[in-house]
Amino acid sequence: MSVPSRLPSLGLYVHIPWCIRKCPYCDFNSHALSGQLDEAGYINALLLDLTYELSALPGLSDRLVETLFIGGGTPSLLSADSIASLLKGIRNQIACSDKLEVTLEANPGTLEVGRFEGFAQAGVNRLSIGVQSFSQDSLQRIGRIHGADEAHAAIASAKSAGFERLNLDLMCGLPGQTLEMALDDVKIAIAASPDHISYYQMTLEPNTPFYRTPPAHLPPDDFAYEFQRLGRELLVGAGFAQYEVSAYARDGHYCRHNLNYWGFGDYIGIGAGAHSKITTGDAWTVCRRSRVRGPDRYVEAAGHSSVLSATSYLNDDDLVMEFMMNALRLKRGIHLEHFSEVTGLESSRLWPHMQIALDRGLLCQSGGMITTTELGWAFLDDTVAVFLQ
Repeated sequence: MSVPSRLPSLGLYVHIPWCIRKCPYCDFNSHALSGQLDEAGYINALLLDLTYELSALPGLSDRLVETLFIGGGTPSLLSADSIASLLKGIRNQIACSDKLEVTLEANPGTLEVGRFEGFAQAGVNRLSIGVQSFSQDSLQRIGRIHGADEAHAAIASAKSAGFERLNLDLMCGLPGQTLEMALDDVKIAIAASPDHISYYQMTLEPNTPFYRTPPAHLPPDDFAYEFQRLGRELLVGAGFAQYEVSAYARDGHYCRHNLNYWGFGDYIGIGAGAHSKITTGDAWTVCRRSRVRGPDRYVEAAGHSSVLSATSYLNDDDLVMEFMMNALRLKRGIHLEHFSEVTGLESSRLWPHMQIALDRGLLCQSGGMITTTELGWAFLDDTVAVFLQ
């Protein structure tokens, strides 16, 4: 293993684990809110957790945070004052870029919409709204608490609050959804003029109510593929460039935080159930750490080693697999030099797997650039699986 001259870029992820109601398709670490949310207590726990993480890993406190993503759950349940306290506390502990991208996830609904202006004033500069669909019928079938009117109101409120960086999440392949309904959702989202749209298929994830009892009238797989293909055509035709499997952006307004994930950058994860991936420069090892999932237990343990549920170090095979699993999601492809930069391995380490993928027509090579072919893109799971062998 060689030792690269620089560490990967660093992001920070903050997990807010509560929702008003948990959706039946969701497998994220989220919990239905019961009673009053102790915002100050949870913010304090997050900052204690960050203090612990910065002290536990060598050299981490000296690095620069380039992106910050507040996800969940439903982070927009927190007040603007709580978000402001969180961002101030983070900046007091670790240096942040002057061009820090600060994304906050929000769900439509009258409870949160009025807070958007406060979020902007607190320092959030990118908003991601979980619309999922503009069809009242589809929203009810997937258990969302908001309706179509609330979705439109949330978008209008975000623009009124001055958010120029705005992502809309859309799902397709919903119960009872026709092709016309799916494409109508895409057309409405385009007309709303966000700079970013995430468009992905609903999947039945283990340990969810929908997995245990699948909803009626799910579109067959070939229909869902058409939803994706024709939706992509609409988005690209409207000036959105597809830069990742489910991500489309106008004018280069990519989500830099997610690009850091897909480029195998480092990230600190704080909050109940959050994950970190950190490269330590002293021995050039890659460490993964995860937090306890229960919110109450997390708050009690924050600031101590008991906040961790697992710690592991990646071996060379892990590095190859995890790098490719992320990087192959990028439409632009990957450069072999970047592989060496962020893993410390020689690019020749990829070749036994790479040759198989090239022979199968799943990847193509031009100079040092490796790109997924149309066949490889259509069967991405199979392409990634080559590097798991």
